[in-house]
Parts: sequence; C-alpha cells; structure tokens
Amino acid sequence: LAFGDTLKPGAAAAIATLRGLGLRTLMISGDNAGSANAVGRALGIDDVRAEVLPEQKAGLVATLRAEIAGRGKVAMVGDGINDAPALAAADVGMAMAGEQGGTDAAMQAAGITLMRGDPALVAQAIDISRRTSAKIRQNLFWAFFYNVVGIPLAAFGLLNPVVAGAAMAMSSVSVLTNALLLKRWNP
Repeated sequence: LAFGDTLKPGAAAAIATLRGLGLRTLMISGDNAGSANAVGRALGIDDVRAEVLPEQKAGLVATLRAEIAGRGKVAMVGDGINDAPALAAADVGMAMAGEQGGTDAAMQAAGITLMRGDPALVAQAIDISRRTSAKIRQNLFWAFFYNVVGIPLAAFGLLNPVVAGAAMAMSSVSVLTNALLLKRWNP
C-alpha cells in the first residue's frame, strides 16, 4: 500500500516557465527519496533533495546562497511551518497561501506571499520583479542624465530658470510615465 500527494495542476508548466526564465530548480522535501525523485522527474525539476528535516532545509538554503554568492539569488517557495526557517534564510522567500495551506509562520517568514496556491504565480512574481528592477534602473539613468546636463548649464547661467524648472518637471513626468508602463504587464 502506498500513499502519495497529487501534483498541483499546472505545476509542470510552472517549472518549465521557471526554467525558461533561466532559473535552476531544486526541490527540497522531507518525503522519502523514491517519492521525491518520482515527483521531481514528473515535474522536470533539475535537482531533488529528499528526506531533509526542516532545520536542514534552512542550512541547505544557506549553503546554496554561499555557493552562488555574487552570481545570483536563492529563492525559496514553501507553504508550511516546516518551510519557515528556509524561507527566512533565502534571499527571496515566497509563501504560498490559498485554499489548502500557507501557514502563518511561512507567510511571516517570507518576503512575498502569493495569495493563491497556483505554482504559476512564482514565475509571474519573478517576471514582474525583474521588469520593475529594470524600470528602476532606467528611471535612475534618465534622472541622472537630466541632472548631469541641466545642473552645469544652470550653474553657468546658460539656462533660463524658467526653462530649468520646466526641464525638472519634464524629468519627473518622464520618470513617472516610464514607471506607469508597468501597468501594461500581463502574466
């Protein structure tokens, strides 16, 4: 007699999307090796670690962070109280809330709480965060550019104060408009 959890619908597609984003996937489970490896194969997960105790999960996340220091970040996705230490140890912790889970401990330990238990939300959260970071870099560049050009011109009296004020207002408008382009994002 054997027992096993059923895979969440869309879990394999979510893993494929994560891999398409260039991410390495790793499953850390307290389940026995046979069960965990079967799930890992079914989902297309890169690496499976089984029979890992909750306190060992946090240690494993810390080891992964040390291994890739300076080259990337470690994100941990979990929904139970046994995931809370690992969620806190990760660079980015994502707790899955929803119909069947998401303990308060996991949600408190994580930096991000996904409000539904849909695995596709993980890739969407990563995508929107990457796009947001790109917008921040773009906006810093344009704000810096406006100031590098405008301040010396104003300091040497080559720029009328009214024009300088209008240029600063345009700088703010362009940064805000660029940020608002994120509203066009679709998962």
